[in-house]
Amino acid sequence: MGEAPLAFVCAMPMELRPLARPLGLRRDTVGGVQVRTGTLDRRPVVAVVTGMGTRLAADGIDRLLGAVTPGHVLVVGITGAVDDDTPIGTVIRPARVIDHATGREHAHAPLGPGGEPAGALWTTDVITPASELPALRDRGVVALDMETAAIARACEERGVPWAVFRAISDRATDGSVDDEVFHLARQDGRPDPAAVARYLVRHPGRIPGLVRMGRDATLAARRAADAALAAARRLPRDAA
Repeated sequence: MGEAPLAFVCAMPMELRPLARPLGLRRDTVGGVQVRTGTLDRRPVVAVVTGMGTRLAADGIDRLLGAVTPGHVLVVGITGAVDDDTPIGTVIRPARVIDHATGREHAHAPLGPGGEPAGALWTTDVITPASELPALRDRGVVALDMETAAIARACEERGVPWAVFRAISDRATDGSVDDEVFHLARQDGRPDPAAVARYLVRHPGRIPGLVRMGRDATLAARRAADAALAAARRLPRDAA
């Protein structure tokens, strides 16, 4: 029997991109599921892009775990800070992941060095208004995302260890990602060119802001990928 692969799970193609070269990812099919396969220090790797939101994340991880039993699932991508102070590109180390819809909490044991885990990652499918941020901060929430709780639940139900590596790409406090901006991307995480064109016609003054958001997201995706790769390299072979 071959060694259990490490599984890298992203919501969007841009989050997977900085992993592609280090892992030598190539398109493949495993158990009837379209994935990307590669290696990390000669250890087998499988990677998937689920699409954005809890439903697509749950569907994607269920398909993956139905096709292969990984030694560890690493959730990799970007996240939004709930404060004004956390620098763009900071990799967060939450102690908990909370599902906004159900209130269910998932205990997180971060891999690799970087200090003690603290606070919570809040998984939600809705844009969180600024008025709700103080209450979230009071609960220890440090960042917002749209997929991690769904992936954590599926992994826990199947007894597969998991960890999340997300880096700050924007701040929920600055209103830069509103509903209109959010819908500039399709559910699969790819930009919607027609929606972007319409948005720029309506808001030409916001072009510099969109450029900055893209640059910050790219930086955050790279930092998250780097952290995930560094931690994966430290995993004992018998844990994979």
